[in-house]
Amino acid sequence: MSKINRAFFFTEIRARLFDGAIKQGQVDGINGLLDYWETKHAAKDDRWLAYALATAFHEVATTMQPIKEFGGKAYFTKMYDINGARPQVAKRLGNDKPGDGAKYFGRGFVQLTGKRNYDDWTKRLNMAGVDLVGNPDKALDLKVSTAILFEGMILGTFTTRKLSDYFNKTTADWRNARRIINGLDRADLIALYAKRFYGSISYTI
Repeated sequence: MSKINRAFFFTEIRARLFDGAIKQGQVDGINGLLDYWETKHAAKDDRWLAYALATAFHEVATTMQPIKEFGGKAYFTKMYDINGARPQVAKRLGNDKPGDGAKYFGRGFVQLTGKRNYDDWTKRLNMAGVDLVGNPDKALDLKVSTAILFEGMILGTFTTRKLSDYFNKTTADWRNARRIINGLDRADLIALYAKRFYGSISYTI
């Protein structure tokens, strides 16, 4: 399987998405994402890759590194804890003990949230030394977060919607693909990002 021409790719995205300048941390994050794709999913649709890259680009505020959800302990307790303002949300997330809300807030490329999801991904990943329930900050590891991003979007674990629903032999729905993550929130903007990433993918050396 041919590999992506990264020199061309980075030249294109630097101009199309990063206003002419790209930092080393962004390069490292993107290379991690491309490495994973080429190792695990190279034979699949490049539009899937482009949309996953655009999702990461948006969700981590262009840093291309896994990040923590913005907010502090009081906010996370309010939003996600059984003793917070939304106990039903806490229960749905599997946060059944006081303190879970402040422990299992959003992390990674897609802001994995809630003890139930941390437990689910610990089992799905089955990576040596990765216990996301015991050590939720492991979700900030580039390799861990990258796997969650791609596999979750391919399998449809986040909202039941998956990449193949929107990109297949008969469909290219860049706008509604946002439903894989979060309804139609900023759908048009992320579609624009995705098309720019897609236009930067080349296998010609």
